[in-house]
Amino acid sequence: MVIGYIIAIVVLLGMSGFFSGSETALTAASRARMHQLEKEGDKRAAAVNRLIANRERLIGSILLGNNLVNILASVLATSLFTLLFGQGGLALAMATGVMTILVLVFSEVLPKTYAITRTDSMAMSVARPIGILVLAVSWIVSLIQAIVMMTLKILRLSTPADAVTAEEEIRGAIDLHAFEGGVNAADRLRLVGALDLKELTVEDVMIHRKNIKMLNADMEPRQIVMKALASPHTRLPLYRGEKEEIVGILHAKDLLRAALPLGGDLSSLDLEGILRKPWFVPETTPVQDQLDLFLSKRSHFALVVDEYGELQGLITLEDILEEIVGSIHDEYDVAVQGVRPQPDGSVNADGWVPIRDLNRATGWELPDDEAVTVAGLVIHEAQTIPEPGQSFVFHGYRFNILRRQRNQVTGLNISEIETT
Repeated sequence: MVIGYIIAIVVLLGMSGFFSGSETALTAASRARMHQLEKEGDKRAAAVNRLIANRERLIGSILLGNNLVNILASVLATSLFTLLFGQGGLALAMATGVMTILVLVFSEVLPKTYAITRTDSMAMSVARPIGILVLAVSWIVSLIQAIVMMTLKILRLSTPADAVTAEEEIRGAIDLHAFEGGVNAADRLRLVGALDLKELTVEDVMIHRKNIKMLNADMEPRQIVMKALASPHTRLPLYRGEKEEIVGILHAKDLLRAALPLGGDLSSLDLEGILRKPWFVPETTPVQDQLDLFLSKRSHFALVVDEYGELQGLITLEDILEEIVGSIHDEYDVAVQGVRPQPDGSVNADGWVPIRDLNRATGWELPDDEAVTVAGLVIHEAQTIPEPGQSFVFHGYRFNILRRQRNQVTGLNISEIETT
């Protein structure tokens, strides 16, 4: 009789441990990995996906089975200790104490610890037996869920869960793995950069008009050819009169094709015939939309204008790609234009340098919500146009004003403030 009780209690504790471990494994299993394995034809992963598709029914079924075997094991333990020590409070106290320890160690902590270290493999192993359980008790679970929902409604506690978008979930997973060391800083920037495209506008990533290399269309053809050859860029805007008046875009390949047949005599070069029509885009265009436009139009270059049609800058396909993969350098590029690291760890930066570029070059985290450029950030925070020699501390960084031209901050020294 005693041995029978002990065997039954051990079996029930094992079943309880199975239910506890299964709950942990199935609820913590990677949905992305299970989805990929199912696509590859893994039937066990498909079973896991079917179960976690309805988490409420899954958890309800496991809890029902777990509580049932735990209660039954406690009843048998009480009967066993009553048989051994007779009726009274001692038998009940011993049964409660022993079963609490056994359930906690062997039916909760041990199986859940094992499951959390082998989440995906255990989830696929237990999917089929748990699936049978879910089918067997589904009507009971549905009844319990109905009672629960009605109770919550009576108590006015049935509030909708906060919706988490797929993008937020992916971003959170990237940041978590980066924090834990599973994703290095460069990979994190690339992954997050792809997600950030929807939040950026052309204004955030464009090259400012002050940094655009332009050519005067009224120059002699030879001068234009020589300046074009000396430029590191293959596409150059040409203006006539004011720099705002862009008359066309000169492509180096078009220029070469037109100049070669002429030999050394460039006076007869038909410049107007080889200029490409400029493409103007609003500065408020989302970067994701601009990328799609570049791909659909098979174009890599556009001029950016504001709401009044005034030229603000230019944007290229490379500028957008750099938001994802980081700086793309060729033999003509400067590492990071306008950013000059100093021996003391600080950085001298031109005022027009975009905050995002500075952050990428230094690994800093200066905010770019209220301003696009470094100078814009200082003016926004200081609420004034600072003078050379002034110093400000914002967001854990020190900004020393080096140069100012009229109403523009043109040079700054920036250093990170060490915290103790």
